[in-house]
Amino acid sequence: MMMLRHVAKKAFLGLQNPMASPLGLGRRLYHENVIDHFENPRNVGSFNRDDPNVGTGLVGSPSCGDLMSLQIKVDDSGQIIDTRFKTFGCGSAIASSSVASEWIKGKTIEDVLTIKNAQIAKHLRLPPVKLHCSMLAEDAIKSAVNNYKEKQAKANGGVKA
Repeated sequence: MMMLRHVAKKAFLGLQNPMASPLGLGRRLYHENVIDHFENPRNVGSFNRDDPNVGTGLVGSPSCGDLMSLQIKVDDSGQIIDTRFKTFGCGSAIASSSVASEWIKGKTIEDVLTIKNAQIAKHLRLPPVKLHCSMLAEDAIKSAVNNYKEKQAKANGGVKA
């Protein structure tokens, strides 16, 4: 059973057994950065959605079925002190979420809005067919910041943070 799970995982990641090819020319379809973030995702989990210092971004792609939840915890100075994500989707979507969660930690809510999907895609070396995963990560960041700002505005009597 363990062997079957290992083979299935390799197939899911796009790895081929070099012996499977008659010429021994197996090749990796995903960059090692994608594999690293898929096998060892950073900042997985969630915060209390009702916490006024937590912003939650929930985005999805109906075309591929990926669903991404990204949460930020912000201190009084507007700096993101912690992040969490949960992603249901392919390895590229999980890796994009993991990278985004790492990159935004320690930055201000305004600074994270400058992170673009192209930067995430370049870092992970995503193939063109998987670029929507990095777009979801960018959208999740924006959505989490917007949710945080809305909560702060409500807490401050309608004055946007």
